[in-house]
Amino acid sequence: MGMASESAVKLVAIDDEPESLELIEDALTKPGLEVLTTSDPDSGWELVRKMHPQIVLLDLVMPGVSGMDLLARIVGWDPGIDVLLLTGHYSTESAVEAIQKGACDYLTKPITPAALRERVEKLLGDALKRRHALQLEEELLETSRFDQLVGRSPHMLEVFARIRRVAPHFRNALVTGGTGTGKELVARALHNLSPVCSGRFAVCNCSALVETLFESELFGHVKGAFTGATQDRVGLFEYASGGTLFLDEIGDMPVSTQSKLLRVLQNQEVQRVGSPSVRKVDVRVVAATNRDLRQQIVEKQFREDLYYRLSMVEIKVPSLGERKEDLPLLERHFLERFSKEYKKSVRAISNRAQSVLRQHGWPGNVRELENVLGHACMMAEGDIIDVRDLPDYLQRREPAPELEFGETPLPLEEMERRYAARVLQQMGGNKVQTARVLGISRAKLYSMLRESPPDEEQASALRPTRGASPETGPDDR
Repeated sequence: MGMASESAVKLVAIDDEPESLELIEDALTKPGLEVLTTSDPDSGWELVRKMHPQIVLLDLVMPGVSGMDLLARIVGWDPGIDVLLLTGHYSTESAVEAIQKGACDYLTKPITPAALRERVEKLLGDALKRRHALQLEEELLETSRFDQLVGRSPHMLEVFARIRRVAPHFRNALVTGGTGTGKELVARALHNLSPVCSGRFAVCNCSALVETLFESELFGHVKGAFTGATQDRVGLFEYASGGTLFLDEIGDMPVSTQSKLLRVLQNQEVQRVGSPSVRKVDVRVVAATNRDLRQQIVEKQFREDLYYRLSMVEIKVPSLGERKEDLPLLERHFLERFSKEYKKSVRAISNRAQSVLRQHGWPGNVRELENVLGHACMMAEGDIIDVRDLPDYLQRREPAPELEFGETPLPLEEMERRYAARVLQQMGGNKVQTARVLGISRAKLYSMLRESPPDEEQASALRPTRGASPETGPDDR
């Protein structure tokens, strides 16, 4: 048996003939290659699981266990292992079956030490290349991180450049892009690179608030201002003073609140509901939307003066479909994150699983990819994610639902509604699964479908889930 080494490539040989194992060990033992042998198929399977070799030499005919069955088990556990079948009973049919089941080659006994060394040297070279490629991917990922964002595509490099230029100077900024593209991460990067990075970063999800709560949420209220106002309450503008306030999905903000927001942006003053006094604040505001605000202006759903106040600085975040060259980087990023989070050593994605991910349209953008890989890391038994670990809807690889455009162009909001309805139909009416696939909240899904959520879901949607809690004062947050 070769000397163990932390950096050595591992090879496991499973053969019921001791003479064959002796030949293999004598022919292959060398620095940089650790050779482990066993004549028992069951012990061989346990050895593969324990040592996780890069190469396996496997006899086709052994007592008790078929080499073909063991091949399928090994490749099913980790499709990245190179399995080389050895047999003294060659047949074209078994060779074809072995290759179809994932063997990298099929050799006939007796084989000379020189021929075996030559074949294994090629596999060893491939294994070292894959290891080097993995190291390069990790190094590339480190150089491709910008704050909490990841990317090297031209689209994302332009986003990073705009953030760098804008962050030191902006007072108000607008971030646009589809659901799940990472608009909040852009807002956080603007905050983290700004002069107020030591201040608070507060979040208001405009799509999760009913109209009557907006003023209280943003500006606060005093005790007795309305039924249920049992104590003074600090609004998010006061809470975020000296820092940044992120207004997510601002396109869902009621027009009546928009006018009051505009006054705050102009004067940096807030007035709590029920109070005549004015309080000074010093807040940078980043608003985000996946809607076409210009179209909403035409439809009188968004104030034109507020739009121009916010869009002095505008950053558009590309969809994942526009930056598919970033997919491998994002996959590596999420594998690293979820491996730490779940305390698992998931290190790679199999070629066939990567093929499925490349062919998917990613309607939910990066958030959908995050959900998919979080699920896959949780389900993976070994340290390689395979197709079986992906969510069911990706394993089925059904084509994205086609929409009927007709002769008359439809507003984007109507197209979104139709797409959400189609995905809901594919998910068998399961709104939780549909929202997860689309990368949006259930409240947002109900809004897109123009339905009213059940009371308990509406109550849940109104509870703050991130950022500052509206029920506490500044010292408690």
